[in-house]
Amino acid sequence: MSANLGRVYSVPSPTGQGTVSARPVVFVILGGTGDLARRKLVPAIFEIVRQGLIPQPVHIVGAAGSDLTHEEFRGRVAEAVREFARVKPGSDAELVEFLSHVFYQSVKFQDAGSFRELKLLLDELERGGASPHRIFYLATPPSAYGPIVQNLQAVGLADRRDDLWPRVVIEKPFGRDLPSALELNQVVLSVFDEHQVYRIDHYLGKETVQNIMVFRFANGIFEPTWNRRYIDHVQITVAEEIGIGSRGRYYEEAGVIRDMVQNHMLQILSMIAMEPPTSFHADSIRDERVKVLKCIRPIPVSAINEHVVRAQYGSGLAKGSKVWAYREEDNVAAESMTETYIAIKLFIENWRWAGVPFYLRSGKYLPKRVTEVAIQYRGVPHMLFRDVLTDPLEPSALILRIQPDEGISLTFSTKHPGMLMDIRNQAMDFNYYEAYGDKAPDAYERLLLDVVVGDGTLFPRTDAVVASWKFVDQIVEGWRASRVRNLPQYEPGSWGPVEAVEMMAADQRKWRRP
Repeated sequence: MSANLGRVYSVPSPTGQGTVSARPVVFVILGGTGDLARRKLVPAIFEIVRQGLIPQPVHIVGAAGSDLTHEEFRGRVAEAVREFARVKPGSDAELVEFLSHVFYQSVKFQDAGSFRELKLLLDELERGGASPHRIFYLATPPSAYGPIVQNLQAVGLADRRDDLWPRVVIEKPFGRDLPSALELNQVVLSVFDEHQVYRIDHYLGKETVQNIMVFRFANGIFEPTWNRRYIDHVQITVAEEIGIGSRGRYYEEAGVIRDMVQNHMLQILSMIAMEPPTSFHADSIRDERVKVLKCIRPIPVSAINEHVVRAQYGSGLAKGSKVWAYREEDNVAAESMTETYIAIKLFIENWRWAGVPFYLRSGKYLPKRVTEVAIQYRGVPHMLFRDVLTDPLEPSALILRIQPDEGISLTFSTKHPGMLMDIRNQAMDFNYYEAYGDKAPDAYERLLLDVVVGDGTLFPRTDAVVASWKFVDQIVEGWRASRVRNLPQYEPGSWGPVEAVEMMAADQRKWRRP
């Protein structure tokens, strides 16, 4: 064993509770030749190593179906680092040192025999000084998750070592409905302990999402008003300005409800609506987030169209370019009923949020790429200045911008300078990058380091996955029962179908324009 393997680094805890231990590790990326590995995982690991957050040696073993040599895979890793790393290599020597710990093994995910070859490579690296602490990252199609986990067990790669090692990271989607999620969960938890499993949702690694807890629980001014007495409603928007691209097959299976709502949006919702945890330890925080998901009021099948709007983008122009209608995209059925836009009105049935509607919307080919949470406060009970107003004043709002310009805005009414009583809405803006200079770490950097140190705070637990699928499945069941044969279409580059506007108007509210 290498002398370095006994080294343990102390790094800041993700929850701010002092420091936690980081050890040398081996990242085994199943699907190591894929786009996720190239664009996100390899650059994130390079940045973690560059900053010295993990003791050396840190190895990467790529595993995929292609027949590549170690040198061929290192060439791909070098290209990924040069193109996508947040901070480019400072020198050729720095990159060469990183690549010296990169290896490759051809693996067929359904074949236990090829996993024996992977084990032989890992054991050989361990004898040569590599860490015995292994992280298996499943950057593969979801259909491969179960077979991979079973084959890891079959060849002894899942055998329990000290401190809940090895660890396995599973990308979304975790199942495509509740039964499949439960089936996958049964397979995974028959091999690994719950605390060895990290179901990754990269949205939870974004700086502003993590700052939601700090903003709420470290400032005495906001939390006292974070309830039904002062908040009129909450809007959560996840908008994309691109279409489905070449992902027609995937999107036909998923739609926006599985691609965005079941994971990203419901996880953000749970952080906005959660009660203060008893401590900032991982299980305390995850307990409170799960309680929120369990408190979401079920939407009856008979009321599905009052609470949910779905639509598809039609043909048109977006950013000056021709856009084909969704049903004209490659690998999309000519009569597809898969939604590319969704708007949902839901309620959380607990003491804090009773009667406060939460509006969620997400879609493809919207005007801009933006993710934000808008906390809309109630208006004043009596408007003293109603006789001098030319336009109605919007109530105060708190906007948490998650991407792309991470920050917080607070809008409020002020008098414009001059002799007249000219009252206008103004915004007070806080931008993370302007305030702190350095750009925040990529979400995968934060989350991969959390896996290394064993902190599950930002990773959904089994009960959270089950609760979110229960909510999504009832919506899908409502759609099946409604027997609608055509979905509304919306113009590419617009904010969605008119039906979504009408849903808000029925409540005397309107969508924000981010």
